[in-house]
Amino acid sequence: MLLQRLNEYGEAIAEDLPPDFYRDRVITWVLDIREGGQRARLIGDRVPAGKREQARSERVPYAQRSGIRVPPNLIVDTAEFALGIPKAGKDGAVTDKARGEAERRHGAYRELALRWVEREPDDASARALGTYFSCGGPALIPAEQLDEVEAGDTVAVMAGTRWLHALPSVQQLWAEVVRERKGGDGGEGLCLVCGEQRSLLATIPETVKKGSVPSAGGTNEGALISINTSAQGRGGITQLANTPVCIQCGRRAMAVLNHLIASKEHSRRFRDDGVLLWWARHADGERELFDVLQDDPDPASVAHLIEVLHTTPTPHSASRIEDGSFCALGLGLNNARLVVREWIDVPLPEIKAALGAWYEDHGVHDGWTGETRYSPLWLLALSCGRWTGERYAPGSAPRGLEADLLRAALRRTPLPARVLPLILQRIHADQKTDSPRLALLRLILNRSPRPEDHVTPKLDQDSNEPAYLSGRLFAVMENIQRRALGKNLNATVRDKYFRAAATSPSATLTRLFSDSGAHLKRLRKDKPGAGSAMERQLVDLYAKVQQDLPTHLTPLQQARFVIGYAHQRSEDLAAARTAAEAHHTDAADIHGSPTAA
Repeated sequence: MLLQRLNEYGEAIAEDLPPDFYRDRVITWVLDIREGGQRARLIGDRVPAGKREQARSERVPYAQRSGIRVPPNLIVDTAEFALGIPKAGKDGAVTDKARGEAERRHGAYRELALRWVEREPDDASARALGTYFSCGGPALIPAEQLDEVEAGDTVAVMAGTRWLHALPSVQQLWAEVVRERKGGDGGEGLCLVCGEQRSLLATIPETVKKGSVPSAGGTNEGALISINTSAQGRGGITQLANTPVCIQCGRRAMAVLNHLIASKEHSRRFRDDGVLLWWARHADGERELFDVLQDDPDPASVAHLIEVLHTTPTPHSASRIEDGSFCALGLGLNNARLVVREWIDVPLPEIKAALGAWYEDHGVHDGWTGETRYSPLWLLALSCGRWTGERYAPGSAPRGLEADLLRAALRRTPLPARVLPLILQRIHADQKTDSPRLALLRLILNRSPRPEDHVTPKLDQDSNEPAYLSGRLFAVMENIQRRALGKNLNATVRDKYFRAAATSPSATLTRLFSDSGAHLKRLRKDKPGAGSAMERQLVDLYAKVQQDLPTHLTPLQQARFVIGYAHQRSEDLAAARTAAEAHHTDAADIHGSPTAA
């Protein structure tokens, strides 16, 4: 199914894919063949370290190769093949063995290039390349230029103003060469991908580029299917004998895979390990979906997805309305083999509803602005890390958490069990509750199988849940202290008692309720109106929860305590904003009243 979906998508983006068995590679040197092949020079295209984005990249012939006698690529290859430059050891010395291997490799490169020359006798560029080899090849290049070349540098060839690797005749011959190499003894048979009788592959012709899949075990190229030993194959049979894939389907699948990995719109690289790819089949409007999967979701797209969540009756009925599907592929890397960690193939409306539910479940209402905040995935994961006082410490997010959160978003499942203790531990240690951390707590509670655990996005005045009321009560006590004593305190109620109140509310809140009398007395003296209002608020809340103040809260109840605390603070901020706006309006009326008076 995976290879079929990759091939279907390949048909839709055929114009964006490179020619058969071509890949984007950085060109280090250009071999410029001049005067019909009688002269040649090297043009350096190397860029300084750290400026790789400025390097010249070309789609050039490429196929995976391994073994002792490594074969060449056509026209574009490393300097060891293209120019016969031997590899130097770590000490800079070149051994006789290295010189012999470089000579062999250049000979194979020359033989393959001349195969193209012989097939294109009427092509001026082919004749120039043939003349270049007959006149000595690399011997025509000035020695001082060859001294600057390293064996691993990539060399492309240009005759006049034409890139030889871009010529259709070169592309055709290279496709034939790779089919000869990779077809091997695959023979003819029924392809499991397209269902047609075709020439089958012996091995997958391409790998995923080195460094494309982040891995804790180092970077390497990765093969999607690799059965090298009898212990790995069914019945002890190696390679693709039990996985018949034709040459066309195998090539296109790997080309699409590399295209998706290179696309920022279709991939998400996790900072610690793995990558997730996604694409949509036969559907318009995928752009909107991909925007949401990136780090900066567009509010309009989020609003649309939430609307879809409530207007789409069921995934089944929605699939009848919109003929499209969404595919996601999670990949890891183990040595030189790709590991498929995730495979999602669902109707497009279903994935839109899942993402809409994700944002609806975690949106946090901001009482001061009156808006709902949605946090990007990377920030949700990082909020489980350490707070330095100004920002979250880079790299402190738990390993693999970002991938786990994305998986829960796409599959519309509860968050992993480890998230709740992680986020509570960080909230208590850092003394900080912000939008990302509240969003995670809302996700945990709203995705609980028990409906009574679910929480509203804003203050729930009707809730009598003891843990939620305890959080609200603590926020009111903190507000009373701040209004009575001002903001310039060495340590607030929150600094001293938040952790104790969130775990053992009964003992802590009872004591704080008694201590709040002094703060209320001062408020009644300095700000009589505010003092009376806050005292009523405190007494009413305390009366609601006094008989049920919990002695100890479980982790899930602690989450409700924090949510109640945040909701009450947000409500107080909204009230403060309303009061400030009313004061501003009154001041404006007074300022403009003399004429009216």
